[in-house]
Amino acid sequence: MNFNDFIKLRSKIENIPLPAEASQFKMSPPFRTQLLEMDKIKMKTARKAAVMALFYPDTLQQTSLVLILRNTYKGVHSAQIGFPGGKVEPEDDSLKAAAIRETFEEVGVPEENIEVWRKITDIYIPPSHFIVQPFIGIAEKTPVFLKQDTEVDAIIEVPLVEFLSDTNVVTKRVTTSYAQEIDVPAFIFQGHVVWGATAMMLSEVKDILKGVRYL
Repeated sequence: MNFNDFIKLRSKIENIPLPAEASQFKMSPPFRTQLLEMDKIKMKTARKAAVMALFYPDTLQQTSLVLILRNTYKGVHSAQIGFPGGKVEPEDDSLKAAAIRETFEEVGVPEENIEVWRKITDIYIPPSHFIVQPFIGIAEKTPVFLKQDTEVDAIIEVPLVEFLSDTNVVTKRVTTSYAQEIDVPAFIFQGHVVWGATAMMLSEVKDILKGVRYL
């Protein structure tokens, strides 16, 4: 989709009812319901984080979405695909501010170039004990991405047409912090497997965008 046409969807995107957990659970690992039941009390003390589903025009003025491949490290999200974003810091005056700041730090899009359209459904991530608030935003100009080497291994640009295609939904066998060799629903973007919380958030973004195309 041409980016100018994507921008015209703003009002619909801002006002469409969120599909929320019904959408997220399409891409939920099979053990998530049990984990949430076990972690009901623990969730009350969860740390806060915010991420950005950032859409932008590529060099051909077609709409794309940016994701990141996180560095390999000793942690539960090592070498996983995610949105730009991270934990809320004391200097952040809101979750939105944290998402904008982290997007700048991780992929180099200046804060003043990021326009947030809306927040969507937050999600609890048991392994890292974070509640993550996702936002949908845009950068009106084609970004010159600059990855944060300490956090980001690679920047992944996903064309909107690829993101919205149902052929990218697969089942993959992965190793998790809770189970060895378990089958989970996943997306395949640019050859990368995306599963877990990121896939669940992406599912809601995808359903929102598919929904507004038919309003």
